[in-house]
Amino acid sequence: MGSLVSRKKGSATITVPESNITSKASPSSKPQDDQGGNSDISGKGGANSEGAAKPLPPPDVGKPIEVKVCKASDMQDGEMREVDIGGGKALLIKEDGEFSALGHKCTHYGAPLVKGVLCNGRVRCPWHGACFNSKTGDIEDFPGLDSLPKFEVTVENDNVVVKTNKKVLEKPKRMKEMSCHSPDNDTVYLIVGGGGAAITCAETLRQEGFKGKVVMATKEPHLPYDRPKLSKALDSTGEALALRDKNFFSVYDIEVLTEKEATSVDCPSKVVTFADGQTIAYDKLLIATGGKPRPCTSPGSDLENVCLLRSPADGNYIAQQGKGKNVVIVGTSFIGMEVAAYFAGKASSVSVVGVSSTPFGRVLGEQVGSMLRKMHEEKGVKFYMNNGVVEFKGENGKLKEVVLQSGETLPADLCIVGIGVTPNTEFLSDSGIEMTRGALDVDKTMQTSQDHVFAAGDIAHFPLPMADGEKVSIGHWQLAKAHGRCAALNMLGQGVEFNSVPFFWTMQYGKSLRYAGYGAGFEDVVIEGSLDDMQFVAYYVKGDDVLAVASMNRDPVVAQAAEIMHSGRTLSRADAEAGSDSWKSQL
Repeated sequence: MGSLVSRKKGSATITVPESNITSKASPSSKPQDDQGGNSDISGKGGANSEGAAKPLPPPDVGKPIEVKVCKASDMQDGEMREVDIGGGKALLIKEDGEFSALGHKCTHYGAPLVKGVLCNGRVRCPWHGACFNSKTGDIEDFPGLDSLPKFEVTVENDNVVVKTNKKVLEKPKRMKEMSCHSPDNDTVYLIVGGGGAAITCAETLRQEGFKGKVVMATKEPHLPYDRPKLSKALDSTGEALALRDKNFFSVYDIEVLTEKEATSVDCPSKVVTFADGQTIAYDKLLIATGGKPRPCTSPGSDLENVCLLRSPADGNYIAQQGKGKNVVIVGTSFIGMEVAAYFAGKASSVSVVGVSSTPFGRVLGEQVGSMLRKMHEEKGVKFYMNNGVVEFKGENGKLKEVVLQSGETLPADLCIVGIGVTPNTEFLSDSGIEMTRGALDVDKTMQTSQDHVFAAGDIAHFPLPMADGEKVSIGHWQLAKAHGRCAALNMLGQGVEFNSVPFFWTMQYGKSLRYAGYGAGFEDVVIEGSLDDMQFVAYYVKGDDVLAVASMNRDPVVAQAAEIMHSGRTLSRADAEAGSDSWKSQL
């Protein structure tokens, strides 16, 4: 495992395997922003004793670009336009009588932001809900990580002029300025976990100027990766899915310890113990260990090729074993249905077993669920609903058949079980941290019942503002990152309360369904548009209130609804029945 490196932290010692620490970059690899604020890690800069990048001569940014893009009087307040600037494009915004110009594509998956929503000083992506400050381009809500480039704007004789340079135009993303570790600062902020909440917390700490040690310990062998892609692209490697490359963590002094599983937390002593026997002492701790797939307990579930999906290795194995074979999927929520869509046309047969009458029924309702089922059936997927698995049968230890409660027997070379997740928190049983059904109870700042200990992501039981502060547990990628940012700010003592609207999506057969809100306990679904044409808005209603909104081929309706919810307002049943053209005027 390599030699051990010990670091003094107060009276305790941090001891970690040297081979597991991301390699330290040489001083010449520290970054510096170019004139447009776009950081890269291409071999510039160096850290000084204060943990910041050393000042360097201005880089060669190329010939200045100055373009008149429109008449100021031609734009309405609250309007966005996509404008051409010297071979590139910018998002031009007029808000409160002032102009700003930002990158025109979302830094998550490249959605055109001009088709999104401008409201209350930020731009929300129409696809997945990421939000950017309309003046600075800084990212303010997720699922992306990077900010937008910002361009200089002036108004001259009613002409709106955008100024930039070639180097800035070449970069569609901007990394916020980040600090590095100062050698004389031995404060340790430890992050246990390696998912979306963990990386966002680590980056936020550095963005906010924290110069102590940031240590991320994950039991996975990979650097943090884009987990939602797993069920959509099973053959992707951990490297291909990585959110940041190895050099990034070295440059910004974020120590990533892979294959490092926590086994206990001693809150009074502020020490975490790991499976390899090593301990790390901390000043502040974030626990973001996520969920783990719930296994099927039916007889034969231990046969070869009865699989759970959690990691890239799992996905790669499933993709390889299922090609041209009989595939059975147990579970009809997002993982199960996205895996079904992946195998349609690749497997010999795809069968889906679910306990409800329609897929997604609990979350999306019978009408939308039936529409999605029909979409799958048209691709050859067969459904066995109101059903369950009685037994897995095999030969020589390998799966051959799945026996259902209905008495039917399905041929099966491979079975993927996707019946939900449970919080990965067993190691905290003696920690003294208060829990609800295995999830860690946190307050509005993401702090647990123990001082200096925070929690984020799937394991957090947190107060949701749009649900009047009701504590909930929601396993969304966007929320995990929002948790991570909030936790980081409060680890730094900023007293920031969590405030984000749940936003998720699914992609199947090239069709995207978006969803914003918290629809638990909905009583009715109001449909605007046509389910048959897959162009609709679905409103999830309880009493007179709309709890959540979903759509397909109706962007940016869900983003608009999310902004209204974020402002603290509620759509009504009457709004839903009148349609989005009526209520979007509330923005």
